[in-house]
Amino acid sequence: MATQTGNGATTTSTTADDLVAQVETGARHPAGWQSNLFLAIAFSWALYQLYIATGLPYALAEATGLNFFLGTLQHARRIHLAFAMVLAAMAYPLLRSSPRHTIPIYDWLLAAAALVACFYAVVNYDDIANRSGSFNSTDIAIGALGLMVLGIGVYRSLGLPLLIVVAVFVAYVFFGAYSWVPETIRWKGASVGKALWHFWIQDEGVFGAPVAISASMIFLFVLFGSILEKAGAGNYFIKLAFSLLGHLRGGPAKAAVVASALSGVYSGSSIANVVTTGTFTIPLMKKTGFSAEKAGAVEVASSTNGQLTPPVMGAAAFLMAEFTGVPYTDLLKHALIPAVVSYIALVYIVHLEALKLGLKGLDKPSPTLSASARLLRVLGGMILTVVLFLAVYYLLDAIAKVFPGLTLTSVIVVCAIAYVVLLMIAARRPDLEVDDPNAELKTLPAAGDVAITGLYYLLPIVVLIWAILPTPEKLSPALAASWACFAMIAIALTQHPLKAMFRGETDRIRESFMLGVRECFEGMVAGSRSMISIAVATGAAGVIVGALSLTGMHNVILEFVEVISAGNLLVLLVLVAVMSLILGMGLPTTANYIVVSALMAPVIVTLGAKSGLIIPLVAAHLFVFYFGILADDTPPVGLAAFAAAAISGGDPIKTGIQGFMYDIRTALLPFLFIFNTDILLIDVSFGGAILVFCSAVIAMMLFAAATQGYFFAKSYWWESLVLLLVAFTLFRPGFWLDLITPEFDLRPGTEIVRHAEKQPKDGELQIVVKGPNINNPKRIDQTTLVVPLGKPGKGVQRLEKAGLMVTMEGNVAKLEEPTFASKFVKLAKMFDFYGDKPVQIETVMLPNPRMPKELFYIPGLLLLGLIILLQRRRQTQPAF
Repeated sequence: MATQTGNGATTTSTTADDLVAQVETGARHPAGWQSNLFLAIAFSWALYQLYIATGLPYALAEATGLNFFLGTLQHARRIHLAFAMVLAAMAYPLLRSSPRHTIPIYDWLLAAAALVACFYAVVNYDDIANRSGSFNSTDIAIGALGLMVLGIGVYRSLGLPLLIVVAVFVAYVFFGAYSWVPETIRWKGASVGKALWHFWIQDEGVFGAPVAISASMIFLFVLFGSILEKAGAGNYFIKLAFSLLGHLRGGPAKAAVVASALSGVYSGSSIANVVTTGTFTIPLMKKTGFSAEKAGAVEVASSTNGQLTPPVMGAAAFLMAEFTGVPYTDLLKHALIPAVVSYIALVYIVHLEALKLGLKGLDKPSPTLSASARLLRVLGGMILTVVLFLAVYYLLDAIAKVFPGLTLTSVIVVCAIAYVVLLMIAARRPDLEVDDPNAELKTLPAAGDVAITGLYYLLPIVVLIWAILPTPEKLSPALAASWACFAMIAIALTQHPLKAMFRGETDRIRESFMLGVRECFEGMVAGSRSMISIAVATGAAGVIVGALSLTGMHNVILEFVEVISAGNLLVLLVLVAVMSLILGMGLPTTANYIVVSALMAPVIVTLGAKSGLIIPLVAAHLFVFYFGILADDTPPVGLAAFAAAAISGGDPIKTGIQGFMYDIRTALLPFLFIFNTDILLIDVSFGGAILVFCSAVIAMMLFAAATQGYFFAKSYWWESLVLLLVAFTLFRPGFWLDLITPEFDLRPGTEIVRHAEKQPKDGELQIVVKGPNINNPKRIDQTTLVVPLGKPGKGVQRLEKAGLMVTMEGNVAKLEEPTFASKFVKLAKMFDFYGDKPVQIETVMLPNPRMPKELFYIPGLLLLGLIILLQRRRQTQPAF
């Protein structure tokens, strides 16, 4: 339904909501008893996920002596996917002509087939375990049924692109051994029974790691965000952002960026983020002077970047932690600076747009205090917040030392007291209403008045962060999310009746409690609906991962990409970026990340090593993750751009192009942290982290100014080039240092024993290994390794303890095949250790003594000062 705005534009928010339903939660809304059944199943799914996240299954099994309760936990992957596929059959129409308000008989049959396929291994668990990998005809039939039902679920909830990708991998498993398949990609093959057993009955295919993570962690974080949103936190964050930033140049656009960043903390969808915040922000941006396309593009860029925001990161953070082996908390640390820098740069881009258009901010309320009094109040509030935080932290630390078992209880008590106090303060102000975005907004609300009405929404987020950070009672991400969910449920149920009580409205307590019950129920159902496509996507990803593990397809992909890129790492990264964008146009963030990371992340690391660059696995995974997210605003399919255009009334293609132009800075970041891992805070000290953050912020703002063609004034073309040069220098000062003094002194491989002996305790050696390729002995490959040497000792012994057996044969440092226990066992899959030519250590790379690379900041900043001086002379309006 279209709504006419004050300036004549049309806001089709219903269309945007419909788009979210089609893509995220299902376009079908059954009526009558079918609706009640759907709601009951969705609510039951949320309850089940909360149940298995706690220790309740163990407690019930111990109390009753029934193994049934342990079974509900043991088979969580299959139960999780069963819920998802049943709800997919009910919520997502199979065909365009399928009914939208009733569930046809064929969907009931597909739901029943999904239940049979998922619960077959649950019911026959003991029999399957006793057969020790031997399959029968029933296993084969169920495996085929399961793959068919999953494929239909993928098609209806995620679309044709992912189904095609999955079908290609399945086809390769079944037909990749035939003689008509080119020899370069042919594999030895497997029987139909073995393949179906691998895909469906075992836990290595569909029910592998992706579904396990979806069941144990992703669901809980999505549920937390849904309840938080339904309880009113989304509206609170939008109002808070507007009250703080609305008076600045381009204030509504800046508020949209900040509101989307706050929503990104708990949201797992850029499209839903666009609709949630964009319904309010886009009309206001248009009223202050932004065109429909630019208003939509700002919201699209903000919302897609919301998927980069820890701790959820579009629900992919947990998968990334599992795939890379990096602890979840370390992953959040690695992702922090790129996300913050990206958002600061987007705020600055919006500011530059406002300067170019000559825009002003919205009027803010007249101050009742002097400027000095307001400053003192702000500083006092900040100091008080820091003091309270430190007091609570050290109090909990003291309790943990004296009473180790009471820390969690103490947190609950402290948060409960804080909740009641904050709610009492909030009750003194009227509740925040959801404003009509098309109404005139002449004066902004006071930031302080808005802030105190919803501070208690931050408590569950505080609980979540406290629980996953290194604390005396550090919890797993799953348990931390469950505690945050329970905290949010408690707030949803009690906030309205407690406010009514504090306001003396005792006659409204029951009504207010029922409102809280409804919001909690709607939040849990919304969480389940949002998880349907994610859970199905992880099941499909399991097929891809299973196909890779069964066929060894990684080697084929590696050779293919190496030929296409001619061994050039930069060309490879561009190819991977394009591939991620193309796949991401039709896939949700989670599915895109799983597919591309499974295919390309190992290739990036391997080819990087062949090029002499050690790329951390987490950097490769973040690279593909970033470009998968950017697909949401990439024409012609960018779904977030279509959602924003539906609200703004602008052209979706132009909106997508403009949004992608705003997001160029985000596309730059992955290339930068591949070559400069300091940005990911890998092996960086606290002082170094501060320096990296400051230099990255300045560099990204300069990059934004260069691409926008405006700094203090409109830039000449050569000024933009100089700004790009300065930005590059601040991002990667080591590039210039490498031109003066090489990073490594390259020594012959025969010197490895001597240099290994010289290294200090826990030192490292970087070496280049060269030898015949295991699949094509005529081809000589090489790779770069970092060898940890541990305690001091003889060189040969230190190398052996590190996992390398080195023998000297003439002028060659021959490397023996690593054992399975060695951390370098992957070399056995790369090189032929038993061929005519030996695998040898070609080069030892010793770090050269060099001056600090940060010295190159000085000429960069001097150039920046020159540009500022020149532009200040042409400046016609304040730059800030």
